[in-house]
Amino acid sequence: MEQLVQFSIKEAIGVLTLNRPKAANALSAAMLTEINETIQHIQHDTRIRCLLITGAGSRVFCAGADLKERRHMSEKEVKRAVLTIQQTFSAIEEVAIPVIAVINGHALGGGLELALACDVRIASTEATLGLPEAGLAIIPGAGGTQRLPRLIGIGQAKKLIYTGASIRAEKALQIGLVEHISTPDSLMHDAVTLATHITQNGPIALKEAKRAIQSSLDSDLQTGIEKEYEAYLRLLHTEDRMEGLRAFQEKRTPQYKGK
Repeated sequence: MEQLVQFSIKEAIGVLTLNRPKAANALSAAMLTEINETIQHIQHDTRIRCLLITGAGSRVFCAGADLKERRHMSEKEVKRAVLTIQQTFSAIEEVAIPVIAVINGHALGGGLELALACDVRIASTEATLGLPEAGLAIIPGAGGTQRLPRLIGIGQAKKLIYTGASIRAEKALQIGLVEHISTPDSLMHDAVTLATHITQNGPIALKEAKRAIQSSLDSDLQTGIEKEYEAYLRLLHTEDRMEGLRAFQEKRTPQYKGK
């Protein structure tokens, strides 16, 4: 049986690929199970310092929930399916290392919500992004109503959610929905270049920086600064910090070990 999620590691960069191109990489129950299993593996693999998430093929990143599968579900099964997607995306958001969504094509509904659970988003110039749920008389149910306004502001988020409109990558870049766009031919190369740049930095520091940011999003400034200070203190006695100081003094590239 073909794997619904493919995963590989090269030079500290993990690449998770949604592998249902004939079904627009839609999130079936089986795929969600494989995603969760892969995320659990990533959490415990110290070789991985940055994770890329992308979709198989060149047209679709992820079309969201598998509506063909959901059409045959009971109300109880639908409730469970929505909760599973929520929990899966929360697990992705909680991955300790930086996570980059490599949006190789259309990211709609749950597909965009998956990208929102990542730290950084880089999109193909051919991609379209949107939350069309209102047109189906439902709402985004995998974090879209919460993560989108935190990323692009309340007004822009309400506009996208209320209209259900899809926007092109250029517009997504303008409103801060994605951080970078690339041509289809250079997308993965640019994503790997970004990930490589990230992995050259201290891995413990990256985790603490993410932890400080994520844990303070809903805090007042002073509470956030206190959490930042706590994170900084946890780095003081690491081998990586001392290596960084030595490398700076010796004018060489630091060799971080994540210790």
